[in-house]
Amino acid sequence: MFKSLLWSFVFGFVCVVAAWADEPAASSAKQKHKVIENSLGMKLVLIPDGEFVMGNSDSPDDLALAYPEYARERLTEIKDEYPAHRVHITKPFYFGQHEVTVGQFRKYLESSGAVPESISDQTGGYGYNPAYDPKKTKRGDAFEGRDPKYSWQNNGFPQGDDHPVLNVTWNDANQMCKWLSQREDKTYRLPTEAEWEYVCRAGTQTRYHNGPDPESLTQVANVFDVDSKANWPQWKQYALAKKDGFAFTAPVGSFASNAFGVYDMHGNAWEWCSDWHGDTYYAESPINDPTGPKEGSVRVRRGGSWHTWSFYARSSYRNWNDESTRYTLVGMRIVCEATP
Repeated sequence: MFKSLLWSFVFGFVCVVAAWADEPAASSAKQKHKVIENSLGMKLVLIPDGEFVMGNSDSPDDLALAYPEYARERLTEIKDEYPAHRVHITKPFYFGQHEVTVGQFRKYLESSGAVPESISDQTGGYGYNPAYDPKKTKRGDAFEGRDPKYSWQNNGFPQGDDHPVLNVTWNDANQMCKWLSQREDKTYRLPTEAEWEYVCRAGTQTRYHNGPDPESLTQVANVFDVDSKANWPQWKQYALAKKDGFAFTAPVGSFASNAFGVYDMHGNAWEWCSDWHGDTYYAESPINDPTGPKEGSVRVRRGGSWHTWSFYARSSYRNWNDESTRYTLVGMRIVCEATP
């Protein structure tokens, strides 16, 4: 039943996708981008309104050919990416050109007096510790926590002010947007999941905004590759064969941007979205400006991180956590609504 439903949507959109190849959203992206800068030094790009196909248009067989190293069950546990469906973003908006950085987050804390959740609840965050016994965690990934010694200031590896901030909860990110809104008399918020994928794709319908090939990802993203494999040899089969130059986080903007002039939409840090996650939401999502289910237990995060395998860094891949989750792979990016 699910497979037949999937293919009906996939084939139904083939002509639509082709027709949209030269739509204003894609062509506008090739023009010079309007960029504003806010009081924390964050640059935001004006994204035009437009339409796109949201979700996964690949069949399980397509994915098996593209990712032969993955077990079949990994490639089929993504039912929440289906069906692919048309979405219309009806209004322009400003989208963070980069992920929020360590330096910007520090400036926000100093200016607002806010205290991140990992510190206020005194339980800390997660951090990388190569000496950590992997038998203590089901993941075996050398990340330990929660521990008060870990927070946005310490993830277990060096970070500069220009690296993406990590170990921030959805609540932390949402509070920062509220503070910025009050400070600047504008509406800042987290992106909706639809806005996030629309910006990530930037007029494309391929697995990544630079094409379908996982190995090409190192041109535009900091993900799990040869550099990362040295620290996690047990997962070597999932490492990309090429190097992106970073074993941990990279300074934001270290790779090529997409057609909208936005950087690091794949990899570097997972990014919180405003939506609740719903496994079947795509089957009932409205065409215009979907904002996710009305209620839920976990919030969506998108894009993958410096530690993410290429399959999970695709434009359509959906992940989620509860609002208080803090992790050494999770950061944020913000939106500012455009005034008429």
